[in-house]
This record gives sequence, structure tokens and C-alpha cells, in this order.
Amino acid sequence: MSASAIAKPAMRGLLAKRLRFHLAVAFTMAFSVAGLFKFLVTDSRKNAYADFYKKYDAVKDFEAMREAGIFESVKPKKAH
Repeated sequence: MSASAIAKPAMRGLLAKRLRFHLAVAFTMAFSVAGLFKFLVTDSRKNAYADFYKKYDAVKDFEAMREAGIFESVKPKKAH
């Protein structure tokens, strides 16, 4: 067999062809991960905050902090 029997590799346009494939894969993976993050992390955090603020009483929390002496400018209520 001579050296001319071996087919030459197709080098022209190889970078563009591989780049198109890898860009498509990269965008697909990026959007998939972003979607998973939105549904698994962001939505669960929004639900947790919504549940917390449904039951949250700011006045009750303020009174508890005032009684504990956290605030310097607000004196605790005196018991009657």
C-alpha cells in the first residue's frame, strides 16, 4: 500500500462544524440548569418566605425584642 491510499482528513471547516455543535450543547445545558435552578431553588424559597410572612406578626416580634432589651431607644413596658 502506498501513502496516497490513505484518505486525507477533512480539515477545512472543521472548527466551524465542531463549534456549532458545542455551542448548541452549551446553550441547551445552560438553559436546562437555569430552569432546574428556578424550579428547585427559587420557587421553594419564594414559598418558604410566603409561608413565613403569612404567620408573621411584626408587632408581637417588636414587643418580644423590646422586652428582651434589644433596643436602646425604647424602654420595656412596665408590668401593671
